[in-house]
Amino acid sequence: MSSVSPLSSVSKHVRQRVSPEEWEVRVKLAAAYRLAALFKWTDHIYTHFSARVPGPDEHFLINAFGLLFDEITASNLVKVDIDGTLVDDPTGLGINYAGYVIHSAIHGARPDLQAVLHTHTRDGIAVSAQRDGLLPISQHSIAFSGRVAYHGYEGIALDLDERERLVADLGDKSVLILRNHGLLTAGVSVEHAFQQLQSLERACNIQIAAQAAGNAELIFPPAEVVAKVEAQAEAFKRGDGPGVARHWNALIRQLERTDVDYKD
Repeated sequence: MSSVSPLSSVSKHVRQRVSPEEWEVRVKLAAAYRLAALFKWTDHIYTHFSARVPGPDEHFLINAFGLLFDEITASNLVKVDIDGTLVDDPTGLGINYAGYVIHSAIHGARPDLQAVLHTHTRDGIAVSAQRDGLLPISQHSIAFSGRVAYHGYEGIALDLDERERLVADLGDKSVLILRNHGLLTAGVSVEHAFQQLQSLERACNIQIAAQAAGNAELIFPPAEVVAKVEAQAEAFKRGDGPGVARHWNALIRQLERTDVDYKD
């Protein structure tokens, strides 16, 4: 039986052959994986986060298929091009093809989005299976009003032609609920995509908890309040406000109390 170490000597040489800009993105994406593991958003080895590689080539970084999220490091991320060619595969594990289909669709069609994060959490899937989707019943969910797209379930994402429909459903939005499947957020940076994902996961947690109360009648704020919150959340939507950096920096401090080897 063979084993693969995510911190192998081969992968440690990656930093020497990539640009400083790419290395910075690698470190941030690895941190996002570790944070997702910390928050228990993982589905063993089966979900995926990606980030565009800075520069003229249409390359993006994604996890090696077989590593747990808490094994991801800056060095063992796989670099793949938009056509699915593995440009740099330090561990030799390759990538999850369904992950390639989903992430290449968005990176290929939306150059404004630098990172794409996808989860299979219990509450995220539960909300994705509800006909009305995400309900405007909490401050967290109302902040997403008018910003969530939905993509119908077509089976495991192994068909390349699904990319066109996925992109069409996403439109100009950066938040996508994959019906009967899970959640997806994208952003102008890893930090922005992660902030959106954390808020969306929280909104789904709240919705499922509220619905679990049984016969309790849910309160839906009036339309004018929803519109007000939507306007207040505009900087959150764009990802260019100071809150994104503050949020991310706090997350990194939390992560590094127990985990620093993600930067390897």
